[in-house]
Amino acid sequence: MEIKVLRDILEANELIARQNRQLFDRHGLYVVNLMASPGAGKTSLLERTLEGLGGEFRMGVITGDVATQLDAERLGRHGVPVLQISTGGECHLEARMIRRALDDFDLEGLDILFIENVGNLICPAEFVLGEDARVMILSTPEGDDKPEKYPLMFRQSRALVINKIDLLGMVDFDLDKAKERAWRIKPKLAIFPLSCRTGEGLEAWFNWLRKEVASR
Repeated sequence: MEIKVLRDILEANELIARQNRQLFDRHGLYVVNLMASPGAGKTSLLERTLEGLGGEFRMGVITGDVATQLDAERLGRHGVPVLQISTGGECHLEARMIRRALDDFDLEGLDILFIENVGNLICPAEFVLGEDARVMILSTPEGDDKPEKYPLMFRQSRALVINKIDLLGMVDFDLDKAKERAWRIKPKLAIFPLSCRTGEGLEAWFNWLRKEVASR
């Protein structure tokens, strides 16, 4: 019974996700679903991206959180439209939540929409939102074994950002081993080691986004 209920929930979510996708397509909008565990650096990466590409693209953010609006307040300081979805305890965003949020956005005025998912390495991988790309963020303090522990999250992602490389040597994280484990799950996964604190490696991430938007 639980399996059937879950299947029904996922099928309903996929239907609304397709509708979201059609809406994004009509507006020529590139949509990124950012997924990570709490503290990996989703908001920090978004801040850096809004700063680095603000002169090239019109960007907006939908951010999901269980309770607070702290992330939305941080991102709103960068002069882009930001909408906070408080999930009320849900550990992930769903397509229906995104659909309702889109009513408050001028989609014609955007080139890229970032969706900052709830911090979780399990549930967000199950729920498509209508996005062009899912991007997973892994921070070095979490350890290099996460691809093997949470394979679905990595398999569903189009790119992997390895954040906090400025801490390499101070934490137990083997960068080469992390890449090898991720590529074992998804051989063509784009991987970007970087530091949101120092800025190292950010340009490669920016270039990937530029190419993704251009090829849409």
